[in-house]
Amino acid sequence: SAPRGTNDREEISLVKVAVDISLYPLDADFIPPIKNVIDRLNMHEELEVWTNAMSTQLIGEFDDVMNALKEELGTTFELLPKAVFVIKMFNNPGK
Repeated sequence: SAPRGTNDREEISLVKVAVDISLYPLDADFIPPIKNVIDRLNMHEELEVWTNAMSTQLIGEFDDVMNALKEELGTTFELLPKAVFVIKMFNNPGK
């Protein structure tokens, strides 16, 4: 068997995760930035994206989810002077 740590990165990248994410733009006109980030997240075809009145859920492989979050949170922080994201993540959804 391989030494511990040898294949850990490969194993993590294949783990399926679910993320619950909410954006709180610190601006009176808060709807457009929320809609914008949801629209951008929906462009990531490798993810399942579900939206309700309180949050958006992302489901996919760990690396795919993390890459989408890095890209879209970064874009949001560049566009908005002040914003708060609340993110919850768990592994092996649906098991």
